[in-house]
Amino acid sequence: MMRDPCAVTVVEPTSGRRALRLDDVWRHRELIYFFVWRDMKVRYKQTLLGATWAVLQPLLMMVVFTVFFGRVWSGEAIQVPYPLFAYAGLLPWTFFALGLTQSSQSVVGSAAMLRKVYFPRLVIPIAAVLSGAVDFLVAFPLVLGLMVYHRVPPSPNLVFAPLFLLLALAVTLAAGTWLAALNVQYRDVRYVAPFFVQAWIFVTPVIYPSATVVERLEHHGIPGWVYGLNPMAAVVEGFRWSLFGAQAPLLPILLPSVLVGGALLVSGCLYFRTTERRFADVV
Repeated sequence: MMRDPCAVTVVEPTSGRRALRLDDVWRHRELIYFFVWRDMKVRYKQTLLGATWAVLQPLLMMVVFTVFFGRVWSGEAIQVPYPLFAYAGLLPWTFFALGLTQSSQSVVGSAAMLRKVYFPRLVIPIAAVLSGAVDFLVAFPLVLGLMVYHRVPPSPNLVFAPLFLLLALAVTLAAGTWLAALNVQYRDVRYVAPFFVQAWIFVTPVIYPSATVVERLEHHGIPGWVYGLNPMAAVVEGFRWSLFGAQAPLLPILLPSVLVGGALLVSGCLYFRTTERRFADVV
């Protein structure tokens, strides 16, 4: 039976339990790869050092933090040399900061494509976050080099590092989908997102050990797990724990971080899918 050449296929948004349509996203996985490759080329196009910036950014921040905070946080407080401590925290944080910034602007940046062809719009922030993961993988070998230089043996917990990277992906995508959808309607997000990232680093144990914060919370009668409501707290401390087994109150903050990160991811994706039907008209 021949297909009618005049037939029209109508794509409508779904609702209910299948509103996310993750199967549709999976069918377009090759498009995700294309977007990741495009984002990588655009990011480093016409740069002198290219992908080397993926290493230089956390490295230079490590140097700055070491100069100003190296003597404050040393010895038993962190149990490893401060440059290694700082770089191990900056790796997942830089991935989060870059992924959040890129994903929050991703939908508006793809406005021309949104008006021309259908594809699951969730692909756009996913690709923006995954492009940051490529930078993470490029910068990761340096932390192993620092461990060799400072004679810090790798911990058997290293096998759990991919799990904390997965948690970082989830948290970044969670915040990114929320901001990407909001940025379509409210362009103030482009100004709020950088400030949001700058402020978030100070409530995340990147330059200081989380044990200090937990102790102070408990000293004031506040349970230590409250600090885990910041999902990046478990990501950063968990990554350090997986690398060199640093002693930290990881277990009390891990479950709250996972729960908050999961709730943000589900709600962010649902909000994104609910509002995406208006993207082409607004952008």
